[in-house]
Order: sequence, then structure tokens, then C-alpha cells
Amino acid sequence: MKKALVLKDITKRFPLVLANDHISLDLEWGEVLALVGENGAGKSTLMKIVYGLQPPDEGEMWVDGRPYRPRSPLDAIAAGIGMVHQHFMLVEPFTVLENLVLGLEPGSPLYLDLEAARKRAQRLMEELGFQVPLDERIENLPVGLQQRVEILKALYREAKILILDEPTAVLTPQEAEELFRFLRAYVAQGNAAIFISHKLKEVLAVSDRVTVIRDGKVVGTVRTPETSLEALARMMVGREVVLRVQKGPARPGEVVLELENFAAPPRLKGVSFQVRAGEIVGIAGVEGNGQTELVEALTGLRRHQGVARYLGKPLPTLARAVRELGISHVPEDRHARGLVLDFSVRENAILGDQHRPPFRGFLGFLDGDAMEAHAQALVEGFDVRPRSTELSARRFSGGNQQKIVVGRELLRKPRLLIAAQPTRGVDVGAIEFIHQRLVEARDQGMGVLLVSADLSEVLNLADRILVMYEGRIVGELSPEEATEERLGLLMAGIPA
Repeated sequence: MKKALVLKDITKRFPLVLANDHISLDLEWGEVLALVGENGAGKSTLMKIVYGLQPPDEGEMWVDGRPYRPRSPLDAIAAGIGMVHQHFMLVEPFTVLENLVLGLEPGSPLYLDLEAARKRAQRLMEELGFQVPLDERIENLPVGLQQRVEILKALYREAKILILDEPTAVLTPQEAEELFRFLRAYVAQGNAAIFISHKLKEVLAVSDRVTVIRDGKVVGTVRTPETSLEALARMMVGREVVLRVQKGPARPGEVVLELENFAAPPRLKGVSFQVRAGEIVGIAGVEGNGQTELVEALTGLRRHQGVARYLGKPLPTLARAVRELGISHVPEDRHARGLVLDFSVRENAILGDQHRPPFRGFLGFLDGDAMEAHAQALVEGFDVRPRSTELSARRFSGGNQQKIVVGRELLRKPRLLIAAQPTRGVDVGAIEFIHQRLVEARDQGMGVLLVSADLSEVLNLADRILVMYEGRIVGELSPEEATEERLGLLMAGIPA
């Protein structure tokens, strides 16, 4: 029987980087193949080649036994390949139906036949067993439904091979399980899927086989029933990985942060809670329920109403003043808020503190020696690879970029750390390292406010768990009380 997709010796080079080194793999019809690896391993580059976004330098591909060399995503779509990107590729002011037909508008140049498209979309949804409101604007849909639209858009284009890149990053456990049910039904109809994820538990739950890539090479393919979380992590990283955070009980001290009816437009309606020194308070919730507004208001990036006290005194409203008080911030988007990608590690290591000693030297000029010493301490202490302070942040993998941000914020030795999605899009080895550092900071007496859409992260790290829904706190649980099912229900606004 012909295979759905075959890659042979795919190679892709960039300046100073061999992203894909003679990668060969195959995808069977009727299966879900998971693709896993560390940040920078070459997964995304490989899928961009498959989807026609980049050409390979060497190698060959076949789709259903036919030679395949796409020049653009249009060629991929014509070959029956669809891709659901981690960051949705939807036009938010358009309706669901308008997004589905975009680029494949039915009818004639003088008449757009949306009714024909509507009937076809409804038939597809009946076959797939899920529904989305076709006349609703994308901007009004929760992220779980937006993802369904992305999948429906690919299938509307008759995709027989579906590539999903980090598809559960913003879903509740219940929404993730719905996605898995869809994938099982989809491949049972004779289609095929590639599932890319850092969440190894989900990889084992949904895939038939797992291909592991490390340093641009395939290190092995295993059948899911014949492997384990620990074995996959070891294949990915090349060493043993501790998958569960090792931490003792918290010893909460004085109140570091206190909020009373704290609100910020448009989504944060009003929250009240405390964070104490020596504890990690986790905020769980599906993205878009006020977490971004909470973090930005606390760090002086957004106006707020209500009461906010830091060490008993009113919290300033300007970002620099907040930082001067001893509050550090790991932003949810490291590219937009955490780094200047074209700056070197040495320059990024002092962002936000460049105006203070020891970095500000004689006559206000930057002190290069102090900057270099500080950057070296960050690179060595936080295992940033490669060990260079001269390279631009752009040249590092996502996991190492995140280590630069986390290291910079922790080296300031703040009294309060506000960490938003601290391990988003990073691999299992970097997750282990960052989690260890957050626990160490807690044990040294730091208060940590952890905001994460990853339930396993919240359950692993938090000493108290608060759940946000539609801009309010709808539940507070201890780690002993919390389960993924219970948290998932609260995240969906269902009392648990």
C-alpha cells in the first residue's frame, strides 16, 4: 500500500545552522504520527518544507506514491496537505464562513455563492462530529472554537494529510480530548495526521507512532504502546529528565502583593487575592479570560482600577517605577516584550536596568565590563547554549531565548516575580530547568505569581491555584484538591 507521505534525506541549511540533516521519515494512511524534539531540533523547518513554505536544499518527497516538491502552500493544498499553525491564520473581523472560503471563493467574479459553501461546511461538520457558528465573527469566538475553524478550513480544502503544530497550547483538557477524538475519527476514515507537541503525555494519548528529532537528525521512531514518557524525554534530550518538579512544602511569609477588586479593561472584571513571600500562586485559565490584562496592569503596562498593594504600599502605575521596587516580569510573549531580537545577549541581559549601577558608568555611558560580567553569569548560571554573549538573541532557539529572559529577571533577586507562560513553546529539557529555578526562587523567599495555560505546569509548581474565567476568580484550590478534570471544568465556567 502507498504511504501518505515519505521524506528521504531532507536537508536544509541556514548560515551557521544545519536545521535538517538528511531527515527521512514516513507517514502511513490511517495513522497519527507524532513529531517531537527540543527547541531548535528542526521540527518546524521540516514542516515548513512539507507545506511549501521553504524549499529543501537536498532530498526528495512523495505524497501517496507521487513525487512531491511544492513551491508554495498552494501546491501543498493541491496535494491534499493542510496545516493548522500554532498561531491561528484567521482574519478576525471576518465570519467563520468567510474565512473558510477565503482564496477559494465559490461562484463567479460577479457573484459569491456563500450558500453553496455553507451547505458544504455543514456537511463536513456533520461528518466530523463538531459544530462552529458559521455566521459568527472570528474575534468573538473562544480559542477552542477558533481552532475548530482552522481544522475545518483545512478540510474544506479537502486535506487528506493534516499537520497540527502545538494544537493544544491554548485548550482546556476537555477541549484537547475533543480534538483527540476528532483526530482518531479523521484517521479512521483513511486520512493521516502529523501531531507536533512538547506535551509528551498528549503525544502518547493520541499518536500511533512517535518520531524524535534531535539536532536536526532523526534519532528514532517508536510505536506508542512500546514507549513511555521517560523514554521519549531521554530520546529528545539525550539524558535522563526529571518530569516532575522536586519541591518541598512552601513556607509562606509576609504578604508581598495584595489585590482588592483589581480590574483592567477590557477583560479583567475584578479580582482579589494575595501572594506571600516564599510561595508560588498559580493562575489557571484558558487564554483570553483576563490573564493578560492582569499581568500588564500589575507591571505598569496597562491602566487599572481597584486596589493593588506591594509590601503594604500602593503599587505604582508606571512600568519603570514597578521595576525599581523590586518586581520582575517574565512576559507571555518573549519576542514582543522580553527581548530585542537584534540585540546581543549582553545587551538583552540588562534590559530594564541599563540606567542603574553597575551598568551605567562614567558620564552615563554603559560600562562594557560590567555588562559582560553580568551576561557571562547569566549564560553560565542558566545554561544558555551556545555559550556566547555576542550572538544576537535571534540566533538562539526558543528554549534558550526563554532562559535568557528568565535568567535576567531572577538575577535581579526581586521580592516578587510575575511569570506569564514561563515555558510556552519550550522543550522538555528547558521546562525542567526553568521549573527548578522557579522553585529555588520560592525557597529563597521570593513571592511568585505564575500565570499559565498549561495545567500540568500549574499543578506541578503552584502552592495555591486560582482559576480565572471571564475576568474573575471562580475557584481557589490547593494542589491536593486540584485535578486536571476539576480545573478544566472551572476553566470552562462550570462549577466543580
